Amino acid sequence: MRILNFGSLNIDRVYQVEHFVREGETILAGEYVSNIGGKGLNQSIALARAGAHVIHAGAIGPDGTELKMALEADGVDTGYIMQVPEASGHAVIQIANGENSIIVYGGANRTIDHACVCKVLDEFGPDDLLLVQNEISCVPYIMKQAKARGMKVAINASPITAELLEYPLELADYIIVNEQEGGALADSSDASYEEILNSVAEKYRTAVLLTAGDKGAYYRSGEAQYYQPVIKADTVDTTGAGDTFCGYFLAGLSEGMEPGEILKMAAAAAAITVSRPGASKSIPWRTEIII
Repeated sequence: MRILNFGSLNIDRVYQVEHFVREGETILAGEYVSNIGGKGLNQSIALARAGAHVIHAGAIGPDGTELKMALEADGVDTGYIMQVPEASGHAVIQIANGENSIIVYGGANRTIDHACVCKVLDEFGPDDLLLVQNEISCVPYIMKQAKARGMKVAINASPITAELLEYPLELADYIIVNEQEGGALADSSDASYEEILNSVAEKYRTAVLLTAGDKGAYYRSGEAQYYQPVIKADTVDTTGAGDTFCGYFLAGLSEGMEPGEILKMAAAAAAITVSRPGASKSIPWRTEIII
């Protein structure tokens, strides 16, 4: 099964700080580094390093050559990445005590239109799976056109926006969320993880993966439910952990693995990711995973 990731491509501007900046406050960063990133790019790299056949579609600006080259270095097919005049998307990331706070600017990611979508999706069909996030334009249209071509659809419903709540999520075969995103879709911020999982699954009639940080991960497909405890690691940087879990999870599905084994593999990969600095560069290769 091929996996088409129609996703974002960002330049991450990462600042190490003592605490996250508060309203009206100016703080000094102890360290600064520029990395490649974006949920789309990170998930494509996770998919590739997990062994999946992944194709990335999206848009970069004149400043985005390194983004495309990084994907190619990991074996991702970049034939459907277009260059546009708009600057590439970028993120401002604060890291304090191993936790992160992120602001994302769409840039070229927001230039994707209907014509671009159809040009890409005309090359895919029922044997393929589409992955989307909420960092590019035209996501609802992409989902509808993919389903019209018989593709399976997975959406990482992140970041949560008012617009995303109106997306045709009932078209998704898999919805992937963290606890905050799941709570928003379930319209309940104080429900238990199991209640959120079941609410989203029943509301949209789809399989749901809920990642809950150090509380582990929950998965429901039909009437079957699974729980995977977190695998302990010395946390250095949590950036990219969710993207790693997502990529390894879908890679396992594409191979026909059993859900319990998929969750173990994804949890082990995420544990390695948080033990390293950076986003995409911290994602492990399949050969590093021991379960």
